[in-house]
Amino acid sequence: MKLYRADLHIHTVLSPCGDLEMSPSNIVSEALHKGLDIIGITDHNTTLHNSLVKRLAEEKGIFVLQGAEITTTEEVHCLVFFENTDTLEMFQDFLDRNLPDILNKPSLFGFQVQVDENDNIVYEEKRLLHSALLKSLKEIEIFVHSLDGLFIPAHIDRKKNSLYSQLGIMPENMNADALEISRATSPEEFIKMHPEIAPYTILRSSDAHFQEDIAASTTHFRIERPCFSEIRQALKGINGRGIETR
Repeated sequence: MKLYRADLHIHTVLSPCGDLEMSPSNIVSEALHKGLDIIGITDHNTTLHNSLVKRLAEEKGIFVLQGAEITTTEEVHCLVFFENTDTLEMFQDFLDRNLPDILNKPSLFGFQVQVDENDNIVYEEKRLLHSALLKSLKEIEIFVHSLDGLFIPAHIDRKKNSLYSQLGIMPENMNADALEISRATSPEEFIKMHPEIAPYTILRSSDAHFQEDIAASTTHFRIERPCFSEIRQALKGINGRGIETR
């Protein structure tokens, strides 16, 4: 087993809050510079930049966990990840069907552009990606797991768009593969405040919207090699796999 350094919460320029310098090529260069072995691409309610980031990253020896950061009807943010292109495309279709038809206002929320490997704009998403999907937390969790994906409520320690800020509690029927906390606290500190989360695997990641924030908070995976199945085992803490938060 080896330890692989991961940042599983990175936004590209396609997210309305993503800085215009957060192109796939710049993200990969920054991840390589900062010694990351695994990155998660988690744009708001879209997966359209995953394939390009994955191709560019693999050329540099970085594994990409492909996914998105979704917003439930309760306005809870959750990270979701999928193993292959087929399931990722199925989830993108789900997003397209359940994203409200609310137009983005770039002057208020920022541009939502997809770019190529040379940072040329190839598509602009007109619908506001910050919008809450027309599906509940439980409905999305069930659908993600039906595609054999990973479901991870995001930054649960924050006072906005988290399980605790929106629901006030940890749902008893929460079937999460892990929970994410922000860099603002530590797993030990937050478990003291909320002992009910102790049975869950706790991740830390950057939620990077700017290049300088990539790898600001990381998780180390103790696995044989970077791949989806090994990461899943590490989150479950089985077969000698596991994680360390840094």
